Amino acid sequence: MLNVRLKVNGRETEAAVDERTLLAQFLREQLGLTGTHVGCDTSQCGCCTVLMDGRSVKSCTVLVAQADGAEIVTVEGLARGGELHPLQRAFREYHALQCGFCTPGFLMRAVEMIERCPDADEATVRAELDGNLCRCTGYESIVMAILSCTRRNVSADLDEARD
Repeated sequence: MLNVRLKVNGRETEAAVDERTLLAQFLREQLGLTGTHVGCDTSQCGCCTVLMDGRSVKSCTVLVAQADGAEIVTVEGLARGGELHPLQRAFREYHALQCGFCTPGFLMRAVEMIERCPDADEATVRAELDGNLCRCTGYESIVMAILSCTRRNVSADLDEARD
């Protein structure tokens, strides 16, 4: 067993974990943050994407021991004070989800992308989403929702979501 300390969605967390525990397992099973979905266990689908120190990572490929000392943001950490994050509102407005299983991974990937590329165009958004799979929407609505946020330049709101 290893002791790890992480800051998850703004809250300090300390736990004893088996050294083989994946970050996705830890978030879901020990912290009860079930918005981080596990779809494939092979890093192919992107449903488990979270932010680790501001970078999107597929949490099914990261050992929680590797995240020791890191700041983790999950989809549950995006909303503030009962208000949806601008990207979450855009996903709702543009109908960028159907079953919703892949949505947390797309949101977290897009949050990081918008932080790095606040003025991203459609080609950039599509390239950045490579590695996140959706079986329901056909991606058009997802891309439109993300583009609506890049045009609004909500990177300041993204900084606030991580604090």
